[in-house]
Amino acid sequence: MGSADIHWLTDRGARVAWLSLAMSIVLLSLKFVAYHLTGSAAVLSDALESIVNVIASGFALFSVTLSARPPDESHPYGHGRIEFFSAGFEGALIIAAALAICAAAIPRVFAPEPITRLSLGMLLVCAAGAANALLGFYLQYVGHRTHSLALVADGKHLLSDAYTSAGVLLGILGVMLTGWHVLDALTALAVAFHILVMGWHLVRESIARLMDEAEPALLQRIVQTMQTARQDAWIDIHNLRAWRSGPRYHVDFHLTLPRYWALEHSHAVAQQIEHLIEETQPTHGDVIIHLDPCMPSDCPCCALSPCPVRAAAQQEHRPWTVAAAIGGPMSRVSEMATP
Repeated sequence: MGSADIHWLTDRGARVAWLSLAMSIVLLSLKFVAYHLTGSAAVLSDALESIVNVIASGFALFSVTLSARPPDESHPYGHGRIEFFSAGFEGALIIAAALAICAAAIPRVFAPEPITRLSLGMLLVCAAGAANALLGFYLQYVGHRTHSLALVADGKHLLSDAYTSAGVLLGILGVMLTGWHVLDALTALAVAFHILVMGWHLVRESIARLMDEAEPALLQRIVQTMQTARQDAWIDIHNLRAWRSGPRYHVDFHLTLPRYWALEHSHAVAQQIEHLIEETQPTHGDVIIHLDPCMPSDCPCCALSPCPVRAAAQQEHRPWTVAAAIGGPMSRVSEMATP
């Protein structure tokens, strides 16, 4: 993907983050109006989560803006990790909101309070829920396009808010149909459990990214790209590592080439492969290739012909896979597997 396309995606992410913050403030006001009218614990739980939405959207905007900065002397790998911290922070806020909802709802289970003006309250909550659902899906779409975990997390948070609103509507409807006001508090507790689980998943994903957990989709894309463009002189790839830091990706691996090649030729091949990988990625990143000379034990798996240093005939031609690429050199693996 070209630099202009990447710059456009980055700007789009920032614009969407601004939109999320503005909408969160509007919907927060709407939900507190609904709570003031109804006095419903379920509506209060929805409004409390919206406070978290505003804080989280503000932090997401900050992190998206910061992560878009290019690497500098102090941050040679860029500023992308702030997005992982942002997602974890948002997950922690969601968990805090769930606990606050429980604190407000549990007393009402044992001492239900009447709620009023249910029809108007349902209308306001329904409007807020629909807006959150639309914005949440859009944020996740843009977040996946820009590889912004902060936007994806913010989108998931807004969707959780939409689910909360749906639960609140069911609770209010249940009270209207049955007159059992305890359903209001029970609905609030059910909503709290749902968003508690979602908050935990966000925290878990944030921790995984901060610890450089491998990204299978990125590894698969790299190996497929190289397998498609593979040439006979590209004997083996191994020790492949790939991870993301916010929107930026980082890739390094070892490439085995004919040992009689001049350094200039080998370097040109490495640059060619770097460009191949860069063209398949939607964001900027770094590719580092360590060049290894071939050994006589590589000959049975090498398809290069003619070869002035061949010590054995080719016996097989192995396709590159992720499992093989993240392991050690092909010749060493073969030798270890031989009894």
